[in-house]
Amino acid sequence: MYKDVINDKRKDFDKSIEHFKEELNQLRTGRASSVLVEKLSVDYYGTKTPLKQMASITIPEARTIVISPWDKSALSGIEKAIRESQLNLNPVNDGQVVRINIPALTEERRKELVKVLNQRAEEARIVVRKHREEVWEEIQNLEKEGVIGEDDKFAGKEELQKVVDEYNKKIEEIRAEKEKEILTV
Repeated sequence: MYKDVINDKRKDFDKSIEHFKEELNQLRTGRASSVLVEKLSVDYYGTKTPLKQMASITIPEARTIVISPWDKSALSGIEKAIRESQLNLNPVNDGQVVRINIPALTEERRKELVKVLNQRAEEARIVVRKHREEVWEEIQNLEKEGVIGEDDKFAGKEELQKVVDEYNKKIEEIRAEKEKEILTV
């Protein structure tokens, strides 16, 4: 019975890994990519709106991102959202579009990106722990209701810990791979 609870929750564990991978796509190295900015939330008439829903994002050159909002009044909000993000990018607003030049990565910038990478990895591990707590609570409730015995409860806890360790290992492998990519000159 506890195995069903754990297997049902695997979808949530998988979603947390996918979300982590998407977050890491925003940490691009060296080249411009629309993924860097498309999920930034822009204050648009009092509502936080993802940038990709309010502008077209193009990459005319390898190190340049051009953001063309459909509503020109949103230019300053877009510029502000980019400046306040953790991306450390300097947008240029020319009244029609916002241009972002992606500088070549310095050693210092690479180390900053690794710090951001480690923060995102820790956030992913926190989500995995949250899912673990939810499953453990369900297993404990099964025991309280008399559906499973105490031995099954502790067997479920061990099984759950194996699953959590597996997902934490995946997070670490993804993090290490991305760190290697960031630090490669």
